[in-house]
Amino acid sequence: MSILFEEDIRKQALMNVAEKMLIAARTAPKARGVDNLILSIADKDEIVKIADMMKQMVQEGEAADFFIRDADNILRSDVLVLIATKLNPVGVKNCGLCGFSNCDEKNKYPDNPCSFNTGDLGIAVGSAVSVAMDARVDNRVMFSVGKAVNKMQLIGSEAKIIFGIPLSSSSKNIFFDR
Repeated sequence: MSILFEEDIRKQALMNVAEKMLIAARTAPKARGVDNLILSIADKDEIVKIADMMKQMVQEGEAADFFIRDADNILRSDVLVLIATKLNPVGVKNCGLCGFSNCDEKNKYPDNPCSFNTGDLGIAVGSAVSVAMDARVDNRVMFSVGKAVNKMQLIGSEAKIIFGIPLSSSSKNIFFDR
């Protein structure tokens, strides 16, 4: 039997956790059982492109300075989980939580989310990061990553609200620099 060192298995172990995070997000409860989620994993090559876009957004005045910090953080990560939602109403009668009287009215404004879209997204993100926590993998939920991914249309035009969750396995949590 050969000897495997942690450094040799780190990337695959993080990918395994990321895969389980996607399953946890998919199986998280959703309003009326309507699934508007888009779930994906970015590898190192895509992470570099996303970080470059984040830095570009700061240079062009489209983003706050902390996007630079977040870009540097994700560059030190091997795996990046992306969790997004579409902006489709779930059809709860007489709801009005989105500010419109009903789903037909909301549909006249397709860029406005159904309140359940964002709620379901939050529950899915919480389920995903709980998997990372259970595996003792450092992670951070970043909307800054989502803004860049959205601008790049990296996971499709239907993905409207996106969060990125970089994963890290190192002796010090790289996301604990806030």
